[in-house]
Amino acid sequence: MIRLQNEILEQYEDDFGKHASGTNLARVRMVWNSIPIQLAKENKKFFFCQMKQGARMKDFEVAIEWLLDCGLITKVHKVNSPSVPLKAYVDYSAFKLFSLDIGLLGAMSELDAQSILEGNDIFREFKGALTEQYVLQQIVSDTPYTPYYYGTDSAAFENDFTIQKGKNVVPIEVKAEVSQRSKSLKAYCDKYHPEYAVRISMKDYRQEEWMTNIPLYAVCNI
Repeated sequence: MIRLQNEILEQYEDDFGKHASGTNLARVRMVWNSIPIQLAKENKKFFFCQMKQGARMKDFEVAIEWLLDCGLITKVHKVNSPSVPLKAYVDYSAFKLFSLDIGLLGAMSELDAQSILEGNDIFREFKGALTEQYVLQQIVSDTPYTPYYYGTDSAAFENDFTIQKGKNVVPIEVKAEVSQRSKSLKAYCDKYHPEYAVRISMKDYRQEEWMTNIPLYAVCNI
């Protein structure tokens, strides 16, 4: 499987050279290759300085749009307020970039199957990124919702994803394991008192007073 995934990635790289040129080609490749690094951070907001010292958003806007138009990445925007309609509060200067596929993200990260199966230290560091990638894919493909995210400038809390479900704004926290610690989600709920809050994790379905835990295999049920 990893061989096929690497072949797909090589074909994408070849296509970059066929359809982009010059400075834009170099920037497309920089954005593409930086995605695993960006998602491995605790704060998964896309930072341009992770690609190149002094890099600015305006220099890479065309490259990002090129990859979006090709369907190779997904952009998740931050919203400045968890209010309806979410689209009215989009912050276009802050976003996360995800790959199109969890398997390809693993291959881009050179993460081998043995590391995943054995759960070594390297994989534990990257497990959260893969889990968020998976949940993002499920939201996009299996639900009618547009994913955003919301957080405070003081970093008191940040939702992994935020969706609008009818008249409600739903905060979503993603856990790679069975951990029941959801400090960020709890802080959000204590401040905004949403009608519905979701934690997606390895645990079975569970309804709590302030939050619903949904297992990873049932993201479509959010």
